[in-house]
Amino acid sequence: MSLRHAASSPFKSSASLSRGNRSRQFNSTASASAEKKRKIVVVGAGFIGSYVAKALISDSRNTVVLASRNPEKLYSSLKHLGNQLLPPARIDITKPSTLLPVIQDADAVISLVGILTGTEKQFVDLQEKGGQNVAQAAKEGGVKRVVMVSALGIDGGETPYARTKLAAEKAFRTIHPDATIVRPSLVFGPGDQFFARFAKLAKFLPFLPVFGGGRSRFQPVYVGDVAKAVEVVSRDDPEVVNQVGGKIIEAGGPDVFTYRDLMKITLNYAGLASRRFVISLPFWVGYIQGFFLEKLPESMFTVTRDQVKQLKNDNMETDPSDPNRPSDRISIADLLTRFPPANTTTSMFSRDAAVNNPRSVLKSVHDILPTYIGEGAQSGPVSGKRMHGRKGAGTDEMLAEVKRMTEQAGYVKPKQ
Repeated sequence: MSLRHAASSPFKSSASLSRGNRSRQFNSTASASAEKKRKIVVVGAGFIGSYVAKALISDSRNTVVLASRNPEKLYSSLKHLGNQLLPPARIDITKPSTLLPVIQDADAVISLVGILTGTEKQFVDLQEKGGQNVAQAAKEGGVKRVVMVSALGIDGGETPYARTKLAAEKAFRTIHPDATIVRPSLVFGPGDQFFARFAKLAKFLPFLPVFGGGRSRFQPVYVGDVAKAVEVVSRDDPEVVNQVGGKIIEAGGPDVFTYRDLMKITLNYAGLASRRFVISLPFWVGYIQGFFLEKLPESMFTVTRDQVKQLKNDNMETDPSDPNRPSDRISIADLLTRFPPANTTTSMFSRDAAVNNPRSVLKSVHDILPTYIGEGAQSGPVSGKRMHGRKGAGTDEMLAEVKRMTEQAGYVKPKQ
């Protein structure tokens, strides 16, 4: 189902969509080598961080510092990109004293602080307090451009994940009134924790489960497009800051799918559509599974009660035509047509695309999924998982637990 996009734009003027303005944008990038280098600190060295670093380096004015508890692995995988990637820095976001020496005098700080699973205390310590620590260090370090990557679907704060994300957003916007928040929907791409994970699960399980009919709606967004948006909003160009400072960028992809649709798409591209099924289970079954699985070491089978609860809500951009839409929201498609990313060509951002179909600048799941799931997909562990020092559980152990609980719920008949 394609997303319908209103023709109106939240930006103050559409004149900059002209060819002359785009020409100035790209001319400024082309002459960047003669300008002062900018130091940008990326806090968080996981899945999204790798793409953000590459997007930033595409502008020759930028130098990038990867900062996290263990940034060396990501640094090693990217150091071939050249001397724009500065030596990595080890930090602990729960210890403010480790942050300021790295962030001091940076031109921009991008916070990717976040976890997907954990205890209430871990969410508070890492997402809420850790995010606040990054925001405060940026303030003390004299940083002018501050960007936080958050998530769509957290309004209301029904889970520890959502509550702590919202608290961190509040801290960034209070400490830095011109900070920009980027809220992506479900992020996909090589190395993701969703499509790659379920494609692998489908090799072990006879079916992929959805809860409550799988009717909740998602707007999957390509990680490369999210990275482009982060590159744009981290600029210190006065025109960019004027348009995105203090705003929330809602980052949804070009299409909307139900959760059931996403499972079917996964099976299709994994080459398993004729051999595996999508089965709907009641939410209470998911809560029971989550109760047990969240207590076991994290693995590709891990699901928590909070994650099941989040599946009750849609995860999409707000409708531009909704009169109750907050005035501080900007769509990623509008952003990228208004300010072309540094690593693109003008042909991708034509006037026709900007005016008639802004979402044509975004990649869909059908463009990207065939490149990394299926028979040619890697069989190793899903990259980018946050283990927090815990050892992963064995596949056999977790598979047996999932099957046992599903059988007890009466949805799979145990073998005699």
